[in-house]
Amino acid sequence: MHVENPPAADRLTHDAGREGAVSGVDDDTPVHTTFQFRPFRALLTIAGFALLALLAYGFINSPNLVWSAFFEFLFSPQVIEGVKLTLVLTVISMVLGTLLGIVAAFSKMSRIQGVRLLANVYIWIFRGTPLLVQVIIAFNLALFIPTFQFGPWAISTNQIMTPFFSAALALTLNEGAYMAEYIRGAILGVDPGQREAALAQGMSPLRAMRRIILPQAVPSLIPVLGNQTISMLKATSIVSVIAAAELLTQVTIIYNQNYYVIELLLVACAWYITIVSIASVGQHFIERELAKRNQTGGGRTSLRSKFLRNLSFRRA
Repeated sequence: MHVENPPAADRLTHDAGREGAVSGVDDDTPVHTTFQFRPFRALLTIAGFALLALLAYGFINSPNLVWSAFFEFLFSPQVIEGVKLTLVLTVISMVLGTLLGIVAAFSKMSRIQGVRLLANVYIWIFRGTPLLVQVIIAFNLALFIPTFQFGPWAISTNQIMTPFFSAALALTLNEGAYMAEYIRGAILGVDPGQREAALAQGMSPLRAMRRIILPQAVPSLIPVLGNQTISMLKATSIVSVIAAAELLTQVTIIYNQNYYVIELLLVACAWYITIVSIASVGQHFIERELAKRNQTGGGRTSLRSKFLRNLSFRRA
């Protein structure tokens, strides 16, 4: 007697039911979660909120703080100018520093020994010395190089190294050294077989870097760029030592006149926290969108990578 095999869907249902029967778990049975009250955790939570509320109440109602001065200077034109310059320094240092970091990263991976040596020395110096020292040296460069000579033309160093230019130069060079290591690490983090497979397919080293390596290295750099931007935003306060007219400098000038030191420093903190919070929210949405693309429509790079890996295995 001939017995037909059950359809695939019926076999899967039968197997699943058999597994449920063996394990003693019915798939149709709803799963109920029970709430467990933990007194110790609840006590710690209440204590934490109470301590936070107590600190906030004591800070807000402190008799030594003049809140009218805080609100008076929070949106004063001088403070707003400082905020604008802080943002300008952040953008300039991040854009130019990232470009400089790309050059330094590829130079450090170069096969030319002289180029690699220059990149290593640059990264070693600017990562090994404090940013504050670099800012002061840039501002006082005229003590070492009084004039810049361009053929028959000469210009005084003091005319070039203004507080703003000195601050932008020091921040850019410092950021470039750190970004060079981040970029180099992201590139080296890509599977070496990707490059070998691309070269085996006939791509040039430059095209393999542009089409295969960099698309896989860039996503890991997005969080780094966000964190570095936030760090740079706060690091601009260091240039107040050379009176670069950014936020902290403007606040310092004001409280040296009216002696509302804490109130004006709170104004600076309020602006820093606000800008950093906005940048953090933007970073969060960028990372979430990037994660969605990697899960859904961003599979082209991974498919290309798998294809190249399989191709390299076949040719081997």
